[in-house]
Amino acid sequence: MAVKTQDYKKFLDPVVISKLKTLELRARMVVEGFKVGLHRSPYHGFSVEFSEHRPYMQGDALKNIDWKVFAKNEKYFIKQFEEETNLICNVFVDVSRSMNYKHTAKITKLDYAKTLAAALSYVMIDQQDSVGLAIYSDKIHSYLPPKSNRVYLKTILSALNQIEPGGATVTSKCLDSVAEKIKKRGLTIIISDFFDDMDSILTALKHIHYKKNEVIVFQILDPIEKNFGFGSDSIFVDLETGEQMTTQPHQIQKAYQQAMNEFMNKLKSECLNYGIEYNVIETTQPFDKALISYFAKRSRMN
Repeated sequence: MAVKTQDYKKFLDPVVISKLKTLELRARMVVEGFKVGLHRSPYHGFSVEFSEHRPYMQGDALKNIDWKVFAKNEKYFIKQFEEETNLICNVFVDVSRSMNYKHTAKITKLDYAKTLAAALSYVMIDQQDSVGLAIYSDKIHSYLPPKSNRVYLKTILSALNQIEPGGATVTSKCLDSVAEKIKKRGLTIIISDFFDDMDSILTALKHIHYKKNEVIVFQILDPIEKNFGFGSDSIFVDLETGEQMTTQPHQIQKAYQQAMNEFMNKLKSECLNYGIEYNVIETTQPFDKALISYFAKRSRMN
């Protein structure tokens, strides 16, 4: 199944992708849709990453220039060798109960996170990079150490497919436990709503970063979690504790928005201070926003 040029946008749409039968097919269609979209967007420069090429630099051997790429783009690119492209990446996916939420969007935050993690894994293994997976909430539910062979992709996708939401979000403890297993410099990707204690989140992110790892944070939110645009009297249930509260949303909307903005702005500013890539992703947004962020970080690591 190939993505036609006129169809690429729908294969970046979370609602369309969620209707595909298998996680492997979802990941492949997201990646194929993204590749086609690159040729029709201002981000087309990232497309060379898929071919494992890099721009020609003074001193490179002329014999390594890919003349087919030159004929197409009139730019010089060098075919990269395995030692130049290999990256070690650990992908963390938060499966706490708060991730099992949807309101404005048609899919839950967890469904979005699973598909994003699958697409990123698909891309990296296709590039001969090593990918590991940590599934966590208040503990590490499973951990697959990074490997780069294509058969391993099925193991990662199987683990993602078996995810069941449960537990509270305790990012710090889980990041710290896996950080001790990371022995080589690489990339850490964290996919979570980050509904957790701010200080403990930041401490854990700094721990990962201090081990000379590059870090990308994807904060996954349903749009209503940002604007609190509920209607009439509502009963709110904390998905992680079960605590309930009845209120008129319009009475607390302004205070909620202020508190949420302060939380997100602090997380963003602290991430930027430590060179951590921070992204807010709403579950109604196409998957290309997250993939562009990954490729931007990846290109800077070469």
